[in-house]
Amino acid sequence: MYFREVLINAFTENRKALLLAGGAGLTVVGLGLGYKYFLKPEKVVRVGVVSQLLIHPLKSGKAVSVALAECQQIGLKCGELQDRHWLVITEDGHFVTGRQEPRLVLVSLTSEGGQTCLNGPDMEELRFPLLQPDNPVIDCRVFSTDIQGRDCGDEASSWLTRYLGAGKTYRLVHFEPHMTHRRSADSEPVFPRNEKIVYNDLGPIMLLSESSVKDLSSRLEKEVTVARFRPSIVVSDCDAFDEDSWEDIQIGNVRLHRVMACGRCISTTVDPETGVISRKQPLDTLKSYRMCDPSQKNIYKAAPLFGQMYIVSKTGVLQVGDVVYKTSH
Repeated sequence: MYFREVLINAFTENRKALLLAGGAGLTVVGLGLGYKYFLKPEKVVRVGVVSQLLIHPLKSGKAVSVALAECQQIGLKCGELQDRHWLVITEDGHFVTGRQEPRLVLVSLTSEGGQTCLNGPDMEELRFPLLQPDNPVIDCRVFSTDIQGRDCGDEASSWLTRYLGAGKTYRLVHFEPHMTHRRSADSEPVFPRNEKIVYNDLGPIMLLSESSVKDLSSRLEKEVTVARFRPSIVVSDCDAFDEDSWEDIQIGNVRLHRVMACGRCISTTVDPETGVISRKQPLDTLKSYRMCDPSQKNIYKAAPLFGQMYIVSKTGVLQVGDVVYKTSH
């Protein structure tokens, strides 16, 4: 009996110490598991170099090549130029692209010093203010989703209508920061619900390697260029289609996460040098060797895959010449 009482008294007196020791033990175990699953050293592998940064201010218009760009959640920005922030629409607000009007790919839109400028073959240059707060805000339709845009005025409308010469009236709208963005997931559920875009088809960043374009060109009678595929980031110093396996990458202080491949459509058959649509190549050739796995038909359907779509995990600044690193744990 005496021995039992001694044990009970000893336990009572040292219970706090035992609890502290037990808690410390659990903490050590927790830290060990945390290290194993969350704090393992990041593996960083050099996979390429940024050779071009391309901003497409006007959806389906010419790209503007820049040496440096801000990489924002909604895409690339350089000065007043932001990717896919201007849009051509019909009078009833439906978006117009090179799929319907192939010569749109020859239109150049730039903006500097508060002045936006339109240029096109056999057209006079048109300048108009970037900000026109008294102009109406128009409700637009991009694919199956609604979005707004500030009307750029009657002169811009007349310029585009005359240039496209389709017997229809076209208008130009500009997205402003206070307007409501579209959500990528509304068009493609594989994107996170909180990912926002403006007039882009799907995601904010599309990456393509020079080697992939060269591989495709080697299979065609006539070579194609990167311009036909409208990427944001072009990478060199890697093998063809290496980008297919880059799930997470770091460029400078920017981090990107791959969501899906870029399914290609009829717009790839518009020649960016002539504005002529063939409706055949290079799309037919891509379909001969760049189709998805049958298990992904629900995502890509009959579209061949060329380039990769990324979301921005960490914003920052990109520069031509930056090394591209593949990251993993």
